[in-house]
Amino acid sequence: MTRTALVTGASSGIGKATAAALMERGYRVIGTSRSPGRITDPVAGVDYVALDLADPASVEGMAAQLGAVDVLINNAGESQSGPLEELPAEAVERLFRVNVFGALRLTQLALPGMRERGYGRVIMVGSMLASFPLAYRSSYVASKAALKGFADAGRQELSPFGVWLTTVEPGSIATGISDRRTKYVAADSPHQDDFETMLAALDRNERAGITAGRVAATIVKAVEANPPKPLYAVGSNAPLVFGLRRIVPATLVEKLTHRRHNLKR
Repeated sequence: MTRTALVTGASSGIGKATAAALMERGYRVIGTSRSPGRITDPVAGVDYVALDLADPASVEGMAAQLGAVDVLINNAGESQSGPLEELPAEAVERLFRVNVFGALRLTQLALPGMRERGYGRVIMVGSMLASFPLAYRSSYVASKAALKGFADAGRQELSPFGVWLTTVEPGSIATGISDRRTKYVAADSPHQDDFETMLAALDRNERAGITAGRVAATIVKAVEANPPKPLYAVGSNAPLVFGLRRIVPATLVEKLTHRRHNLKR
């Protein structure tokens, strides 16, 4: 039996690598992009469809296709940085529409079919920052933590039907996302120096990060596990840092996270 997988944000980065990996495993893959016609190097065999997660009508338009989806990879998202007190409300609202509300609605649309067929996998692609929060990344951290919250609670509801929700948290990834990150900081901000220091370290860590292919391999591992674990983390020395978090005080973990980004906390 050929399973159908839908991967959001499949035109580049983790989404593209995941679409390719699932194709190699024999899945029928539907990949979403805001502009499928502008994809210059599509993955062979992937059916690309248009989806704008910021537009509720676009999300609802996926309902028919999602009814036949066995595997949903909620990967598409945006990155955002800025001092908490200076984040524009409209920017935070957009971030949550794209990163959280769109993924949640796609999941809601896919679940009835999965439940009826007795099989389903929903993967929320989060971020290790949800487990190790970082200054000036509060809105992004909150959006990824929200995804994990929906997955952790929802899996308890759906697992009796053979449907499993899982979060994959990548650490630093070399996908060029730093070039697309939105930044909000006032010209006279008292946080300016620290903010720029954090961004420089974040960009450095991402340039030295793991490949999208490694994250895709972890996503496929989660999809094919029976049952999958609640959380998979990959990159940024994940086994070490998650182990460390279990045995040292939270305040020390917080300090280490910020020192990795050159912030003296």
